[in-house]
Amino acid sequence: MNKKKLQSEQTKKKVADAAKALFVQKGYKATSIEDIVNATGSSAGNIYYHFKSKEGLFLYLLQEWDREWESRWAEKERLYSTTKERLFGMAEQLVLENLNHPLTKASDEFYNNSEKASDVEERIAEMIAGYVSFNRKLLQEGIDSGEFEPFDADRLAIVLDSLVYGLSQHSRRLNQQEALSLYRLAMETFLYGIAKREG
Repeated sequence: MNKKKLQSEQTKKKVADAAKALFVQKGYKATSIEDIVNATGSSAGNIYYHFKSKEGLFLYLLQEWDREWESRWAEKERLYSTTKERLFGMAEQLVLENLNHPLTKASDEFYNNSEKASDVEERIAEMIAGYVSFNRKLLQEGIDSGEFEPFDADRLAIVLDSLVYGLSQHSRRLNQQEALSLYRLAMETFLYGIAKREG
């Protein structure tokens, strides 16, 4: 990496780190570009150069969060011998890391903000597609190994993503133990259903 590119990356990281601290402290809506300028000493133009907008900057932070989550998951995933265990492990990691993540509250504000530029909406759609793809891969492994019935993994992945998203909303007011119990119940219900078996 040449010196200019290295400096640019360092500036980007400095801005992102300072902005993250502000979003955690003040929330998404209450943090302005001017706040970020004051915290970093960078110009607004420099911030726009690297991130295009406040939304773009926050999306960058969300993508960093996703990369960190996936990295930790890659370390844990091999500890599970079955896909069922991986589903329960994924649910546990979602509770332990996402519900307590410093950006959780600000991300709720961000997603509930109706005024998003079309390029931001596209990037959010790409992130969601990534979550569905993660689910599809996991479920397909279970289908291929014979653990699961040969269902359509694409459709199941969407159902699982919807389940996890709904759980994340309902778990905000729960303590960690209650949230873990709820996620476990959700995974058991997803895997085994609730209909009484005939005979």
